[in-house]
Amino acid sequence: MIPEITDKYIKKFQQNIITWYNNEKRDLPWRRTSDPYKIWISEIMLQQTQVIKVIDYYLKFTEAFPDIISLAQAELDDVLKKWEGLGYYARARNMHRAANEIVKNHNGNFPNQYEQIIKLPGIGHYSAAAISSIAFNLNHAVVDGNVIRVLARLFEINTLPKSNDGKKLFNNIAEKLLDHSQAGTYNQAVMELGALVCTPQNPKCQVCPVIDLCRSQKNGHQLNYPQKTPAKSRPHFQIAAGIIFHKNKILIARRPENGLLGGLWEFPGGKQEKDETLEQTVVREVKEETDIRVRVDSLLTTVNHQYSHFTITLHAFMCCYISGDPKPIGCTELQWVEKKQLDDFAFPKANVKIIEKLKTVEL
Repeated sequence: MIPEITDKYIKKFQQNIITWYNNEKRDLPWRRTSDPYKIWISEIMLQQTQVIKVIDYYLKFTEAFPDIISLAQAELDDVLKKWEGLGYYARARNMHRAANEIVKNHNGNFPNQYEQIIKLPGIGHYSAAAISSIAFNLNHAVVDGNVIRVLARLFEINTLPKSNDGKKLFNNIAEKLLDHSQAGTYNQAVMELGALVCTPQNPKCQVCPVIDLCRSQKNGHQLNYPQKTPAKSRPHFQIAAGIIFHKNKILIARRPENGLLGGLWEFPGGKQEKDETLEQTVVREVKEETDIRVRVDSLLTTVNHQYSHFTITLHAFMCCYISGDPKPIGCTELQWVEKKQLDDFAFPKANVKIIEKLKTVEL
């Protein structure tokens, strides 16, 4: 149920946060442009990623691909290489697909209607609302984690944000508060408020521009909101990979595009099975993935890594090629490359750590 919100409340809320935003907003590179393409790039990069990390990637990415045409014409490998280390690689693959669709269906011009934007690969309701409002000032309210936290505290909302009722409720409140005269500025102001002031821990209530409109602050319950779904335990997997060398070259495999880390390169390997040593895992996985036989020589390094829903310990073994004609059975492509060439390929973060260790070893 939507809390009662008067027109007077709405007007004061809009005026206060926009005035605050104009005075206190961070100077970020994507705020210095009105180019829908660059606004799109920033919004996709900012999904699940901290602003401080995105800045450098955004600058390098837009320098390499300054417009939709250049992104569409680029090889996916080049796009993934520029994205390397930013994580959630499906974002990069979807952007590349979307750029090609825009060239094909919109003459290379970023679409200026919400209904067209949301049809692009990798675009959901939040991204479509953010891009359409910021780039084209269309009246669509954004609802992300920062906005949910602000609204939940303002009105002491006890509904779980990720529930069906919660999604509908927060969307309705956000639309009700939206300033239709400057939707883009308003949306950025609410998100900035959540990022800088109404933070998850230790919110800076005394400098909040809407402190007198906040129920939870008045009652001293700020940290009780928003309601949180109990966290699920993440499974942990032991992974063994082979650094397979032969004639001063190393075998690398490209992952299928559809799936986790799709399109990236890696050292062949996989999950350890029950009652199997890590060395046995390497031999089995390499055979299943590439149809070649290897001998495990020594452990190169071990890397711990966290993904959103699970964690891994990746054990990288130096392996010697014995026999077989490499075939891409469990991957889409195989290549023998020199060690110095590894930097030319896009690898997952855990594999990059292996490469750094490998650089210190003589083959």
